Amino acid sequence: MITWKDDNEMFALMKEKLYTPVVGDILDQMGYRHQFLPAEIRPLVSQVPAAALIRDDAPDNRMKVAGYACPVLENDVYGEPKKPFGYMCEALDQLRPNDIYIATGAHHSALWGELLTATAKARGAAGAVLYGYTRDTPQVLEQNFPVFCTGTWAQDSSVRTYVFDYRCDIEIGQVTVHDGDIVFGDVDGVLIIPKAIMREVIERALEKASTEKTMRKAVEAGMPVTEAFAKFGVL
Repeated sequence: MITWKDDNEMFALMKEKLYTPVVGDILDQMGYRHQFLPAEIRPLVSQVPAAALIRDDAPDNRMKVAGYACPVLENDVYGEPKKPFGYMCEALDQLRPNDIYIATGAHHSALWGELLTATAKARGAAGAVLYGYTRDTPQVLEQNFPVFCTGTWAQDSSVRTYVFDYRCDIEIGQVTVHDGDIVFGDVDGVLIIPKAIMREVIERALEKASTEKTMRKAVEAGMPVTEAFAKFGVL
């Protein structure tokens, strides 16, 4: 069985060995069948391929995200707010290493951009997941920081959006996200692993991923898929 010694090693292992389909399958098997965020939430870098190049020797970190949920609740506002952006600055300043800023609730402007990326990265956060838009796309991409969103839109949030609360329960699509849940995303989507079962899910997903690789080698070597499925139990 593959184990890990700390959070950094666990999240590195997830990004190296796992992918959302296999984790989603394990959650289904355990009875957690509503853990994927809406399908339109995808890696920003996959939505703008013309701007997707990293122009140095650093690994591209923008296609996978894994970390602890820091849920953020935003509201649409109409007219000048009493406090520009609401509690956005406070939500950013309290981010911890391996946190993921995950936001919902406002849809009339961008929820993310260049300076938020720089702030989150400086705090050691692991990424941002938005049920909404981001902007400053070239400047976000060049920071090599994972941002997942529904699209890009330049409209500013200062007079349209109010961060109402953070580290609170939020709902995105079919999923309730709690502070400290695991957020895991790649090109196939983003899912939430409840914190109470995270270790079992990750251990079982690592085992399934290994078994899938073994089964693939068997069918590539000529084993009929019915025989392979009966032997390995994955598909």
